[in-house]
Amino acid sequence: MNPRIPISHDPVSLGDYEALAAERLTAGPAAYLFGGSADEISVRENRAAFERTMLLPRVLVDMHEASTGITLFGDEYAAPVLVAPMGFQRLFHPSGEIGLAQAAAAMGTGFVLSSLASTTIEAAAAAGEGAPQWFQLYFQPDRAATLKLVQRAEAAGYRAIVVTVDAPVNGIRNRETRAGFHLPENIRAENIALAGLDLPPPRPGALLGGLLDHAPNWSDMIWLRQATALPLLLKGVLNPEDALKARELGFDGLIVSNHGGRVLDTAVPPLLVLPMIRRAVGERMTILLDGGIRRGTDIFKALASGANAVQVGRPIAAALAVAGPQGAARALRILLDEFAVTLALCGCPDPSQIKPHSILPLPGISGTAGAGYTREIAGGTS
Repeated sequence: MNPRIPISHDPVSLGDYEALAAERLTAGPAAYLFGGSADEISVRENRAAFERTMLLPRVLVDMHEASTGITLFGDEYAAPVLVAPMGFQRLFHPSGEIGLAQAAAAMGTGFVLSSLASTTIEAAAAAGEGAPQWFQLYFQPDRAATLKLVQRAEAAGYRAIVVTVDAPVNGIRNRETRAGFHLPENIRAENIALAGLDLPPPRPGALLGGLLDHAPNWSDMIWLRQATALPLLLKGVLNPEDALKARELGFDGLIVSNHGGRVLDTAVPPLLVLPMIRRAVGERMTILLDGGIRRGTDIFKALASGANAVQVGRPIAAALAVAGPQGAARALRILLDEFAVTLALCGCPDPSQIKPHSILPLPGISGTAGAGYTREIAGGTS
């Protein structure tokens, strides 16, 4: 464990951290952290999908030498958990991405740095030294700028590139608008110099003023696959046809995600389509689930549905807001302990032993787990 991260012991669940963060953050950052798109139906349904999925435990299983650990692309992790990419983390605590990178390294989980990070690629890599880190890529309007980000990530030692493709434009974020959210002058996307881009003016009559002219497409994915030898994952996949296309183009993995409900409201919860995507691409392709993880039981359900690992975002950022890097480390520790208990009580010696028949979806039952804090902050997925 990283000796720089002392751990406090007050909150006992990720929901506790979210409730505390909702109280302590000012209106703008709270709206940015907890808000979703439009009516936030996808935010709520991401959680409901887990709450409507029940466990089917086994008993009297030999648990000798049981472990929560996994291997992804040759790197070992203490559990199938990575901290999801989130932009502008200095909104929540002065340490920002550096604090979360330290927390993830302390707990032996993965950490994914966003293109919209409020610290540099190099500084975050140094903060999480000794633990595998991935870099999340947003395509820039020209390939040269995109390639520069990839090359900086490679040089800094990041172990994989995650390219997000489900947000060519921002979603309709009513909660942020109502709160009057804007970035403070001292917080910016440190790795993207938008001021230097020479974009053409909007085109009257074109969809969204022609903004989608600059959105990436499959030809850009082919170019990116050729531009880096690092493992490459496509983030924001919900349709099995897109999953198959990514596999055909040589992508190493997928992240099944609806962007935490932040982009397209009523987009299907990732947990519901995960089994279809796994069947489409087969067992060899690496798949992560992003969206709705709040408990160790959720990790188990995601793996039973076809994932190799999960990403968790908002509640870890909430813990950062409450207690800095120590809080984030403590939140990850809670999640990993819950997952270990779930493995033990379900009779699974290690994550590879989790099978589809370990869960039983009950679509007609409305879940109640965590309902109190979910109502209080009106969501919180991914």
